[in-house]
Amino acid sequence: MRGVRLSSAGILELVSRESTARMTALAAALLILLADRLTKLLILHYMQAYESISVIPGWLRIVHAENPGAAFGVLAEGNPILRSIVLIGVSGAVLIFVASALWNRSGAFRSAGTRFGLALILGGAFGNLFDRIFRGTVTDFIEVYHGTWSFPAFNVADSAITVGAALLVIDLIRPHPRRIEKEKAHT
Repeated sequence: MRGVRLSSAGILELVSRESTARMTALAAALLILLADRLTKLLILHYMQAYESISVIPGWLRIVHAENPGAAFGVLAEGNPILRSIVLIGVSGAVLIFVASALWNRSGAFRSAGTRFGLALILGGAFGNLFDRIFRGTVTDFIEVYHGTWSFPAFNVADSAITVGAALLVIDLIRPHPRRIEKEKAHT
């Protein structure tokens, strides 16, 4: 069993590492928010509703779509006031959970993959929440399609949330060397 050495230099190094990890996560979340806001503003400024531009013919296009509902248009047809309350409430709760997970001092959220995944989710959730609060609808503009099949339009925030969630799942299922060492020590 390894001994624990407590010194002011060791504590400062630990605090510095944690602060750097938090600031890196915050910077990543802010970059996602900035990219999301910028792309949505460009779409709103330069494209009419439902106008589209082919990027890869037969596969990918930029289309100006407004989504009053949740992902993939869920709740789009519901009562607008109730829909807003539910979507803003759920988004706010997600933001609070993710932010607290990023700033949590426990070991559960210390891996780089987990922190980066949470940062992507934080930036994306805040981007879409901004639209919901200030516009009442979320601007989507990336559409993947082929023939008559079409995936619902999405945006930078949606992409960041999806990639962040995938990183969390990957980090959850992959073996961690420290966990393996602890399990061996207990046997």
